[in-house]
Amino acid sequence: MLTVTVTSFSYIYGSHPKDESGNGGGFIFDCRALPNPGRYEQFKSLSGKDKSVILFLEKEDEVGLFLESVFKLVTQSVKKYQERDFTSLMVSFGCSGGQHRSVYSAEMLADYLEKNFDVNIKLVHLREEIWG
Repeated sequence: MLTVTVTSFSYIYGSHPKDESGNGGGFIFDCRALPNPGRYEQFKSLSGKDKSVILFLEKEDEVGLFLESVFKLVTQSVKKYQERDFTSLMVSFGCSGGQHRSVYSAEMLADYLEKNFDVNIKLVHLREEIWG
């Protein structure tokens, strides 16, 4: 069965994901062009898992367009990987601090995959220790 590893990380803190499967990578999506809740005091101690951050990002049209594009690209690969009996796909999201936009995007993709495909999902947030 295909395992999709979905990871969030920080470009600033250098917590880039490593492909443990031995296949040499996968998708890396840059979330830094999206509106940044981390620029607002009320969101600084929160993450992309918190309701107020989620609401902030969901109201921004460009976030929805970004994720729609991600879902299309990843869907194409998941279908082809399943056809070819591949066992591993890696999809990573990076943002400045690895706390808001990348976490939200990773959570949304994991949820999308769970609802639409018969795959194992491994969800990893590499900067989680800073926002616990």
